[in-house]
Amino acid sequence: MGRRFYLVVGSSLVVATVTNIQNVGSIDHNLGNGIKMEIFKSGSRVTKKASSDYFTGTVWQDPIVEAPEPAQVRAIRVTFEPGARTAWHTHPLGQTLYVLSGTGLVGLRGEAPRIINSGDTVWIPPHEEHWHGATLTNSMCHIAIQESHEGSVANWLEHVSDEDYKVPDITAEKVYGELFK
Repeated sequence: MGRRFYLVVGSSLVVATVTNIQNVGSIDHNLGNGIKMEIFKSGSRVTKKASSDYFTGTVWQDPIVEAPEPAQVRAIRVTFEPGARTAWHTHPLGQTLYVLSGTGLVGLRGEAPRIINSGDTVWIPPHEEHWHGATLTNSMCHIAIQESHEGSVANWLEHVSDEDYKVPDITAEKVYGELFK
């Protein structure tokens, strides 16, 4: 009987049974497919301005990873200037946002936007219509992580209206109320 190992890959649990543990040390890390580890040096890839087809306001994108198949992970650092935001969109396998700095908003269809801050992590389920971006007065930078499914990472919809953007009053006095009296 072999040893069983559990590994989470994307949103799947992979179970592997190893019957000859002595062969583990001889694993071909190249996997025989020509794919090798890559290091992208800081500053070696160009920051680009995001397309106005999918964003409102000024948004900057810095690629982190677009792993070759069979991997599906895609990650990008996105910086929103005050008032900037994505259009409505969905992801076939969901999306994780990790806020690096600033104060932002994330909105779901039919709901008021919610405030997100530096250090927050947001999980958005597959096919959930949503948007995210900065507040009117603060910039926000996050890492967006999603997986490709049949070559697609997102389904872009219409731009977020000013009515849907309805920025909550997040002034310090409003948020912390009694502390300012």
